[in-house]
This record gives sequence, C-alpha cells and structure tokens, in this order.
Amino acid sequence: MLRKLFRGFAIFILSLAIVGGILYAAGLRLVFYGGGDIGFAFQKSASEQAAEIEKHREAQRAQAPPQQTPQPSPQPEPSQPAPPAASPAMENPSPTTAMASSHWTNFRGPNRDGHYRQQPVRTDWGSALQPLWKQPVGGGYGSFVIAEGRAFTIEQRADREMAVAYDVTTGRELWTSAWPAQFSGSPGGGGPRATPTWDDGRVYALGATGELRAIDAASGRVVWQTNILTDAGAANVDHGTSSSPLVVDNTVVVLPGGGNGHSIVAYDRQSGKRVWSALDDRAAYSSPMLVTLAGVRQILAHTETRLVGLSPQNGTLLWEFPWQTPNASAQPLITAPDRVFISAETDAAMLQLSSVDGQLIARELWRTTRMNNKFTSPVLHDGFIYGLDEAILSCIDASTGDLKWKGGRYGYGQVVLASGHLIVLTEEGELALVRADPASHQEIARFPAIDGKTWNHPALSDGILLIRNIEEMAAFDLRK
Repeated sequence: MLRKLFRGFAIFILSLAIVGGILYAAGLRLVFYGGGDIGFAFQKSASEQAAEIEKHREAQRAQAPPQQTPQPSPQPEPSQPAPPAASPAMENPSPTTAMASSHWTNFRGPNRDGHYRQQPVRTDWGSALQPLWKQPVGGGYGSFVIAEGRAFTIEQRADREMAVAYDVTTGRELWTSAWPAQFSGSPGGGGPRATPTWDDGRVYALGATGELRAIDAASGRVVWQTNILTDAGAANVDHGTSSSPLVVDNTVVVLPGGGNGHSIVAYDRQSGKRVWSALDDRAAYSSPMLVTLAGVRQILAHTETRLVGLSPQNGTLLWEFPWQTPNASAQPLITAPDRVFISAETDAAMLQLSSVDGQLIARELWRTTRMNNKFTSPVLHDGFIYGLDEAILSCIDASTGDLKWKGGRYGYGQVVLASGHLIVLTEEGELALVRADPASHQEIARFPAIDGKTWNHPALSDGILLIRNIEEMAAFDLRK
C-alpha cells in the first residue's frame, strides 16, 4: 500500500516537474509586484525581446523618410576619447514636432515635482483614449524626457543598455547609443532605472551599473563618458543605480554613494571632468533636485540615512535631516518657500527650514503614516498632497498632515498632476484620470493602456502624454 502511494506521489511530482519545465520553456516566470506580491506571467527572454524590437524597428526604418544628414556634434576632450555611437541618426523629427518645445527635460518634469503646467490638457477621456502609436520597448524602469520633438529614454536590449531617441508623434526610433551592461539580481527585475536628462542639446544618460554618458541629442554621438561607481570607488546599491542626473549650471550632479567624500559628485557638463564631490553616505534611489528653500538656492538630495541640502557651487553641506530609509525612492516635494515634504514606505514628514545665526536648520512640523510612498512620488495641488499610499490613492492636508480621503486601488503606479486632475499610470498599465479634489476620490476614467508590469513614470510635453514599462511604450494626445 505504502509503495503504491509513494509511486503515485513520485509520478505526481514528476508530472509537475515536466509541466513546469514546459511552461518555463514557454516563458512562464515569477513576477514580483510592488507590494511584495508574487504572480506568474509569460515573458520573453532578454534576447527574444531584443529580437522582437529589432524586427519592429527594421520595419519602421523601411517606411521612414530618406535619411538626412545629422547636425554636427561637439567634439570630445582630447584627453577623454569617446566611443562611437551605436547607431547614427536615422531621421529628423516629423514636421509636426520639429519646432516643439523643450519643456519636460527632467525626471517628473522641469521641476521634478510631477506637475505639468505648460498648457491645459483634455479631461474628457470618455471610455478610453486611442493611442497615437504603441510599440515594443526594451526593459528597464526609466521614464522619458522630451525636447525639440524628440523623446529620450534608456532601455535594456539583450546584454546592452542603451539611450534611445524617438520621434514624439510617430514613435520612430531616431538613434541609439549602446554599451555592454546588464544589471540583474533585484527581485523587481533587471534593466536600467534612471531617467535621462536633456539640457542644451545634450542627453545625460545613466545606466544601472553606473555608466554615465553625455550624448549629442541630435545625432546620438557620445561626447564623453565615465562610470560613476568606478570613479567614486562605490559599490552598487541593491536595486541598481537609479537617480536621474541633475544639470546645475555647468555641472552634472549624480549620486554614486561612494565613501571618502564621494557620495555626491558633480562633473563638468562639457568635458566630463570632476568639479566637486561631497559626503560619505551610501546612495538611496530618489533623484537630486535643484530648489530654493528658505531663500537659499541648493541641491536637495536623499542619501541612505538623511535628506541634505548642498551648495551648487562646491557641494558644501548646508543642512541635514536624519531620514533612515535605505530604499528611499520618493522625490521630496516643496510645499511652501520654507517647507519640504518627505515620504517613504513606512511614514512621511513635513519639514520647515529656517536660518539661525546664518545656519540653515530643518525642523519637523508633523509626521504621518497616511502617505507612505514606496517608489512613487506625490504631487501638490492647492494646499493638498495627492499620492499613492502604498497602492491606494490618498489626499492629505499639506498644512497638518490630516487625511482627507483614501480610495481607488492603482497598485504601485505613478501620478502626474495636470489641469487640476491626477493622471495615474497604474501598476498594471492602465491610465486613470482622477479629479484633484480634497472633498472626495472622484475617478473620471480608467482604461488599459499598455501591457505588463508598469513602474515607469509618465512624461507630458506639448500636450502629448508618453508612457512606457518593461515591454511597451505608447503616446496619447491630450491637447485641447
């Protein structure tokens, strides 16, 4: 009897193994979501995904207008030769976008605060918006920056990271600049994380293993490059280098998290030479910001253990506030000339800065557990803070921290404020429109937009909304 039971159990286990092997070969993988939930989904391998993208781009190029001569690029410093770009410019932006503005040139917009102020947008979405275009994209969690009719992002294709330029209104790939790198090991998935930055005709792209490149935005030609982790003698953080480069005056500020005064580093944006470095802290995952607080222009940055304000000129520490959040990903939010809101996956706080005998001091005004932003960032509208408290949209009073409402499940997605409304890109790839009203949660529209787990932040410029995740990218026209 026992022998029969054992044999039946062995056959059952063997059958499970065979079925599991078949499903794995077909692409079934574990998927880790923002709340720690684990699911199953069929996914292409990195090489299969790269092959699909290349097939799509080849078909796209076959339909593209004749190639035009790219604009001349700045020459690199003789002492710092740059490698050639992976591909040349393929075409200029379409006529409808060639004269477009340079508005959304930073992570989460010009002020890195997730607020779109350029022009009114449509809020009559109906049951669903139709995309201008939709197409496959490489892996990674970076967003887009948009300038002069081009959208720039960073992707993982097979064993290479690459910065990529697209035409905003058609989705055509214009150029790529690639390098060998493949970050893995994080439960959330591999690929680059940091959104590129555009400034004065150059794209500054930072990969998950520390590769920083200054790239001519017109042609894709590399002007200079360095590895910020190697340069700072820093070990990578658990989930990969994630902070978007910040252009401040004539420098590019990055957060390698090295010791011996190399936690925060500024490079000359023209030559790539180091200008200054500061602090000894390990890095966190949020991006530095250029702000004015308490009347003082400064760089605001999260490290693993504190929030700091630094002098843009030389990196001198102006003030600090202890904030022990190793996985800090949310952007600080300026709510008043002397106030900054900070949040993480366990709690949030409002700080007030003041000058005492010429020294800036940060004081905590209130603390709450009602706006726990894990790796999403909040927005401010008319004195109220809106954001995803874990996976549920919430509104709190910026003056007191009191909860006004909590409602609507959107997973660990991202939020943009535009025309008094919240554009929510959910973790499942849906787009939702919610009225930014402290009275109640009012969802106006919601529809599936892209397939796959979606942690990437939306981008919005000239009324065109761009979204992406680790599988797809799409554009929607929100112009009134």
